Amino acid sequence: MELNKLYHGDCIEGLAQVPEGSIDLIFADPPFNIGYKYDVYEDKRAADEYLDWTRKWGAAAVKALKPTGTFWLAIGDDFAAELKLIFQRELGLHCRSWVLWYYTFGVQCKFKFARSHTHLFHFVKNPKTFTFNHMDIRVPSARQLVYNDARSNPQGRLPDDTWILRPQDIPDNFPPENDTWYFPRVCGTFGERAGWHGCQMPEQLLARIIRASSNTGETVLDPFGGSGSTLVTAKKLGRNFIGFELSEEYAKRIEERLKQTNVGDPLHGSDTPVASAPKTPGGQIQLGQSNTPSAKPRKRKVPAEQPGLLV
Repeated sequence: MELNKLYHGDCIEGLAQVPEGSIDLIFADPPFNIGYKYDVYEDKRAADEYLDWTRKWGAAAVKALKPTGTFWLAIGDDFAAELKLIFQRELGLHCRSWVLWYYTFGVQCKFKFARSHTHLFHFVKNPKTFTFNHMDIRVPSARQLVYNDARSNPQGRLPDDTWILRPQDIPDNFPPENDTWYFPRVCGTFGERAGWHGCQMPEQLLARIIRASSNTGETVLDPFGGSGSTLVTAKKLGRNFIGFELSEEYAKRIEERLKQTNVGDPLHGSDTPVASAPKTPGGQIQLGQSNTPSAKPRKRKVPAEQPGLLV
């Protein structure tokens, strides 16, 4: 199979053509089966049908991985537990980390907490031999940034897990050194936005995965091309790539993005997440105020003790 190419077609059929044990890193961001509207795919299958479909493409993906290969899976809440068990218990992969991608501009809900995260499962084929370039993803430690401790490692530390507040509450101190990763979603106002696909992964997030789990010149595969961000990021970082996309229209758009991308091009977004989102025109305003300079603050009348009131 030719490298550095996007193939239009079904991912299961495509993965069957990939030579066994030839891929260094697979990043999969499959449909979440939550009813999202794609142009040629029905994203609301019966649960058992969705899980059986996952087993089929998952088995083909695992077969394509090198014995030292790495598999990353992005998935939503609804089927995260089931898919973790499929890849771990049934398909024989080993889970190294369960990372949370935390983002702003999440789905706002009326009768539940706003959805603002995606699960990222880090699997390897062999728990004793796999690629993990820890020096490429180290971050400054609290000893360095806060305490100026002479005992701190000047090379920083690896990310770990933590509890977080909203990033807008701590704009100067959102910690990158954790396995709850904060990257803003790629929203409509962002320069990174492709504009024709609603589920676009940030290049900075993909770059962290690609840098950690592959080396220059190795091969990254994405079975669900989507907006093409995995392949674009892989190309920028000097990796070979293979992708599959079911939609003919999406495939054409991905190919256009790849043609406009060169090895070594800078990544979109900032590696400091709170600085990566564009400013709102007029800047931030306080609650109850208008961004019109001459406007006077408005008082909000909120009935006391009204159940279910959203404020």
